[in-house]
Amino acid sequence: MATASEDSESTYEQFLDHVRRLHYVGDAGGVLNWDQQVMMPDAGTPARAKQTSAISTLHHELLTDDALADWLDELDDAELDPEQEAVVREVRRDHERATRVPADLVERISEASSNALPVWKEAKAEDDFDAFADTLEELVELRREYAAAIDPDRDPYEVLFEEYEPYLGIDTAEDVLTDLRDALVPLIDDIGDSDVTLADPFEGTYDDDTQHDLVETALDVLGYDWDRGRLDTAPHPFSMGTQFDARVTTRFTPEDPLDALGSTIHEFGHATYTLGLPQEDYGTPLGDNRDLSVHESQSRFWENHVGRSRPFWDFFTETANDHLGTDATAQQFYEASNEVYDDNLIRVEADELTYHMHIIVRFEIERDLIRGDLDVEDVPEVWNDKMEEYLGIRPDTDAEGCLQDIHWTNGAFGYFPTYTLGSVLAAQLDHHARQDIDGFDDHVRAGEFGPIHDWLTEHVHQHGARYRTDDLVEEATGESFTAEHFLDYADEKYRALYDC
Repeated sequence: MATASEDSESTYEQFLDHVRRLHYVGDAGGVLNWDQQVMMPDAGTPARAKQTSAISTLHHELLTDDALADWLDELDDAELDPEQEAVVREVRRDHERATRVPADLVERISEASSNALPVWKEAKAEDDFDAFADTLEELVELRREYAAAIDPDRDPYEVLFEEYEPYLGIDTAEDVLTDLRDALVPLIDDIGDSDVTLADPFEGTYDDDTQHDLVETALDVLGYDWDRGRLDTAPHPFSMGTQFDARVTTRFTPEDPLDALGSTIHEFGHATYTLGLPQEDYGTPLGDNRDLSVHESQSRFWENHVGRSRPFWDFFTETANDHLGTDATAQQFYEASNEVYDDNLIRVEADELTYHMHIIVRFEIERDLIRGDLDVEDVPEVWNDKMEEYLGIRPDTDAEGCLQDIHWTNGAFGYFPTYTLGSVLAAQLDHHARQDIDGFDDHVRAGEFGPIHDWLTEHVHQHGARYRTDDLVEEATGESFTAEHFLDYADEKYRALYDC
């Protein structure tokens, strides 16, 4: 007769086999999404919408399977090690949310999101919000319905936010955004009043091939594993994949090669996190990332604390000059990488400070949309009013206003706050990495990025989703999640640059 321990072990193995199949299906859907954004011809949308809908429905069925519910019940009283407990915790959370959502709603959301992509692209190209309004209305209604299915008694935006950051809490997000708004607006105003003009070493335009070679070289020196990745272009840069295949995309702005460089280093940060996850745990939460705040911390760490640093430009200036035909100094590239543009309308082109004002605009609008406090038809005007309030600028077109981002097309309401939470965590990680790595800046200046990779792998990547977000921050830094390091870093760096 099998012992209770042997029965639990058998149950856990059956449970784990099911969890792996669940993850594999989800990853297959990710590849389809990558293809639609990068390589698929536009005319493929009707078929792709059906394919992604089928994948989403299958994933939902696996996640809500009665057998999975039975295994979770059986494992409630089992003696599990900490890693097994973490796997059960993460799967149970996803299972309990998913079982409350009807399969037909999952299918409708997936199909609507796929169909929305070309509508948004055309509306943006034609600067025609009205052409996208009905689609946005449908996505908002579907997401409200989704939130109500999970918990009809809670704030629907809070429920959706927890899709992307389940553990830090909406109160933390709102507090951080408020703290940054209160601290950064005066700093940005002081910078605007400064007489300092930062260097701009660029003249004319730089073709796509030139910029592609530059960012490809940057990926080389940073340590991107080309055997497990690739570089492509997309209208909205992103990264996706697994620890065996983590791809990055970028885009090129003819007048500003630093835009592509920063975007590529940003996506490299995402990819290097994915590639650093434990291979032996692929298909389980232990081999999966710890949600979007942590993921964004990795991209912002590499983009801002490495790629925008003076030591990086001490290292990379000769390479950049060779590719671009410029004759700039490291200080000039450093200044150009960190210029504050309080008149910039585009989030993905925003500097390190005003970026968060862009996030606040989106957060407040999508929160009000989901809560029913804002009508879709009023989005352009409210968007423009908030941009004027927070940044003193007003878009002339919806293409450079409320149509610029892809996230709502994907139904990703609740996603935007994780960008700021990730930036805050990046500064916290940077603070502690510099304490642990002797000569941090000297390594960067010499193009030796291995010690930084190793530190991040040890403190973040190797844990997968073993820890809750708040616990992972404690594990990695020895302190609770805090915005203090970001605010200190931003104030010190930018007051020195602008002598204000």
